[in-house]
Amino acid sequence: MRHALLVLAALALSACQPQAPDGKPAAAPADAPAPVAADPATTAALPAAFQGDLHVVGTEPFWSAQVRETQITFTQMDAPAPSTGPNNGAVMQDGKAVWETLVGGKPLKLTLVEQAGCSDGMSDLKFPLAAEIVYDGKTLKGCASKESERPREQVAP
Repeated sequence: MRHALLVLAALALSACQPQAPDGKPAAAPADAPAPVAADPATTAALPAAFQGDLHVVGTEPFWSAQVRETQITFTQMDAPAPSTGPNNGAVMQDGKAVWETLVGGKPLKLTLVEQAGCSDGMSDLKFPLAAEIVYDGKTLKGCASKESERPREQVAP
């Protein structure tokens, strides 16, 4: 009997939800993570071209980004050190893969789209993806590829 009462008490307490004075569910604490609402229109499966470790590069000014499973690292030529933020995952929007995160305390938006033959403008290398980064009020254009498929300059024989 005692065991049954303990189980009933545990079940009753587990069903409790904090309430506001008006009886509605209480608001989340100020330091709680923001809820992420999944939009079915943008959460289509990520195509293979955008999966795995990615290398992103641009010129004028020189910059690069690395997308890894848990983080995104952004490097600018004029910055003292690379900035890193969490990889919250990408969503598909109009055929483009879009990552949004905070890097160095500032919002960063990385957009990749399949574009065979993307050129970085400084070399003869061709990348399979075009890239755009919006960071600190600037829009930067470049190219990208999977880390394992980075184009390499051909060494003359």
